[in-house]
Amino acid sequence: MSDGALVSFCGLYCGECGKYRKGKCLGCMGNEKAAWCGIRKCNIEKGYKSCAECVEFADPMACSKFDNLMGRLFGFLFNSNRAAGIAMIKEKGLEGFAEHMAEYGRVSIRRRGI
Repeated sequence: MSDGALVSFCGLYCGECGKYRKGKCLGCMGNEKAAWCGIRKCNIEKGYKSCAECVEFADPMACSKFDNLMGRLFGFLFNSNRAAGIAMIKEKGLEGFAEHMAEYGRVSIRRRGI
């Protein structure tokens, strides 16, 4: 059983992250050191569990907190498509997304079909 509480605000799954598994990170929700993250701050302020709940931006790529230089760099370096993660969370819910990611052993949905 996968834990929806291990889904990050921006569409990643912390449960498959090496740092999380080694106890070096608490995951997005519990990581107070991640106060620098605008996405995390926005979701906490609005009481959202993820960007999938945002009513202001149906497409997270229209949000400057979500689609910015750091997010694009992360996506390129880690072959990550966080927007696809948000779409899957909208479709399957946090638990369904967590189960899918755990089943495939992935932190994020891939940008490219590699």
